[in-house]
Amino acid sequence: MILIFSNNNDRTTIEVIRWLAALNKDFILVNDDEFFDIKVDKKRFFLQSQKNSFFLDDIQSVWYRRGGLLFKRYQYINNSVNIYMNEAQHWLEDYILKTLESKKHINKQSNSHVNKLLVLEYAQNIGLNVPEYFLAENTHEVILNKTITKSITGNVILDNISENLDGIMYTTIIEETEKEEFFISFFQEKIEKDFEIRTFYLNGECYSMAIFSQNDDQTKTDFRKYNNEKPNRNIRYSLPKEIETKVQKLMQTLDLNCGSLDFIKSGDLYYFLEVNPVGQFANVAYHCNYPLFKKIADYL
Repeated sequence: MILIFSNNNDRTTIEVIRWLAALNKDFILVNDDEFFDIKVDKKRFFLQSQKNSFFLDDIQSVWYRRGGLLFKRYQYINNSVNIYMNEAQHWLEDYILKTLESKKHINKQSNSHVNKLLVLEYAQNIGLNVPEYFLAENTHEVILNKTITKSITGNVILDNISENLDGIMYTTIIEETEKEEFFISFFQEKIEKDFEIRTFYLNGECYSMAIFSQNDDQTKTDFRKYNNEKPNRNIRYSLPKEIETKVQKLMQTLDLNCGSLDFIKSGDLYYFLEVNPVGQFANVAYHCNYPLFKKIADYL
């Protein structure tokens, strides 16, 4: 049995499930709104939510797409008992999660988010080119129009930033200084690019796409500012072998067997920007005709 963790209506998950169905593989899809009870039935761990139920030892492989395994916690009136039982429940949950992660898997819940600062340090140590970057609480060291700022976190979505309105934090060029100090922020050298590269990594293999975002003012700083009227050109691309070897070393260092990586090509140089273990890759599959959904289904 295959166990899949994902968000509701994630199109990438749907595409993989279609292949699983075509291959006659049994699976359970757990969405991010489910909470599981941990039970024991005839000495076997049994997990049950309002939608799904399964024996732990029936699971043979796991795909952590997004979301995760969430548990119901029992509360007790006596505070001392409650503290003790919280710890007991924690260790049961820990056992369940670690057991699932010990099985054949694509990505893991425990490292689905990475520290961008550590990733950049690891990338430099491995020999990948990384644009010069620094953290600051002001703009004193910023070179205007030659420095960008972007989120230091994995999540760039601002839910309900104002009434009935969400927001997203894009990469932005610093064009003027700030008079006041602010919370520690990430600044990076602005690289004049030939094009961007999105690479999907799966079990030692790289599948790359060149994104010609620099020809459009709307997308040249951050290609996620999609121009739906005049979309960027996207084509298959092959990173040099030495870059792919370094990508594999980086992913092994991070204990990741799957993820989306972003690069910039500038002249003869390739600059590594970031890796997202649960990043989007459907566009790489669609635009470049890579059989990525089937490859995931085959592996599981």
